[in-house]
Amino acid sequence: MSYLPLIGIAMVVVGFLLRINPALIVVSAGVVTGLVAGKTPMQVLELLGEAFTKQRYLMVFVLTLPVIGLLERNGLKERAQAWITRLRSATAGRLLIGYLAIRQLASALGLTSLGGHPQTVRPLLAPMAEAAAEAKHGPLPEASRQRLKALSAATDNVGLFFGEDIFIAFGAVLLIQGFYAEHGIQLEPLHIALWGIPTAICAFLIHASRLARLDAQLRREALAIAAQAATDRECGR
Repeated sequence: MSYLPLIGIAMVVVGFLLRINPALIVVSAGVVTGLVAGKTPMQVLELLGEAFTKQRYLMVFVLTLPVIGLLERNGLKERAQAWITRLRSATAGRLLIGYLAIRQLASALGLTSLGGHPQTVRPLLAPMAEAAAEAKHGPLPEASRQRLKALSAATDNVGLFFGEDIFIAFGAVLLIQGFYAEHGIQLEPLHIALWGIPTAICAFLIHASRLARLDAQLRREALAIAAQAATDRECGR
């Protein structure tokens, strides 16, 4: 067994590390992998063309990028932040817990496209979490702001990953069924999905507990910053 065709993976890793154009890197890696595997240049082009025509509907998602950019340019983040600051009971932790519940329930029903990093987390969820935190604790240091962004992205990931495993038509559920069927074990997709429910509940409780502690952490950081500012003013006198 030759591992030489895996050179395409190394090209992708090195290209991403060097921050080269992702499209150029992926296409180049595909071409090199095909040539190393013994395909002729025409066969490689045929494979690329066939894959593109079969998966061309994926290009629809590219349209979301300019749409979101246009909305951000016209004040989407500012509107979201202004709206969340009017909710007195809203905190960063409560907001993210609520999103986690909605994301997980929607994914369990197969509605995986209702959220996501480019269309929800970046333009809406992260700015709203920052605005809620600043409304409660004042201006945030850069480290806290970056942590909020990371937790917003992680919340979307957890909700999607553990929610979609409950949906019986999800590819991973069917893959598990096929694997067991090959080894003589017959399982229904419904049974596999049902066994994903305890895992989803545990994932929700664990991540929600982390988010519940977020507000207390932000409060301590705000108090520490205020105390440091008071000390600096006294020293300045």
